[in-house]
Amino acid sequence: MDVHPSAGVNPPGSTTTEAFAPEAIYEIKIDTNGDTKADIAYRAQFSPSVNGTVTATVRRVEGEEASGTGDGGKVIIEGAPVSYGRDVQVTEAGAYRFFAGWRSDPFFFDAGGALNNFQFTGDDFFADKDVCSIVLELPNSELGFTGSGRLGLWHRTLIAADGAGGGWLQVDRGAKAQLSTILCPNEQKAEYISSEPVNDTRFLDSFAHVLEHVGGYSPEEAKRVAGTLLPDMLPYDPTRPAAYPDNGRALTDDAADIFFTIFTNGKITGDMVGAHTDFLPDFPYLGPPHGTYSA
Repeated sequence: MDVHPSAGVNPPGSTTTEAFAPEAIYEIKIDTNGDTKADIAYRAQFSPSVNGTVTATVRRVEGEEASGTGDGGKVIIEGAPVSYGRDVQVTEAGAYRFFAGWRSDPFFFDAGGALNNFQFTGDDFFADKDVCSIVLELPNSELGFTGSGRLGLWHRTLIAADGAGGGWLQVDRGAKAQLSTILCPNEQKAEYISSEPVNDTRFLDSFAHVLEHVGGYSPEEAKRVAGTLLPDMLPYDPTRPAAYPDNGRALTDDAADIFFTIFTNGKITGDMVGAHTDFLPDFPYLGPPHGTYSA
């Protein structure tokens, strides 16, 4: 799960030097039975900086608690140091390995071309950019995988709500590339981001309208294609190699090319940008950051 990029595209410029917000919960959600509701969730929370050190706590929740909001759960990782430099600080606890910190952004895409009416030139905006990464390694059994079928994966970010009653507000979510940023109409973006995959059918007609307008799909075909993109969950069968979009997503999978082929109905099949080459051979796999950061 990658959050808090070092630079924005629109508007351009630096974003934040704070790796993870201490008032937020970062969740990885897992649907184990195909009902588009989370049955298992992993919740990461981060401490405020104390003498230049930030640590993470990760909790695991199941059942109804996993599909709701809250900061409870069984602690599986505690006091994990956040990495701000090139060195990787990995925390091991039982069958889990955990990393959190600044890393070289693995996403590759000609963002400038997308803003210029999809006139792609192969200029990879993310080639020298960084992102804050949360990487969790765990046995397939802890994913709720029983040896058959597929899981549904997505992530979301919650922040503490202001005012009476408190609680948590969902301020970001995602699974498949580009859905909320490009396919969701602006007037529905806030509603979409705060929603859950189980409710994504309400956005089907809006997504289909965009596909019909941009890709030249017939109304019936646009609705069919939109139905392959929603609900926004990443299918994953651990017994098969990862390959986006049908089975998870490897770091070198060209999600942008796949999306724009669908988005434009084959009129545009690529942005001429290839995968990055700075990946590590071992956990947490993402390359060292390009910039310098401090807690």
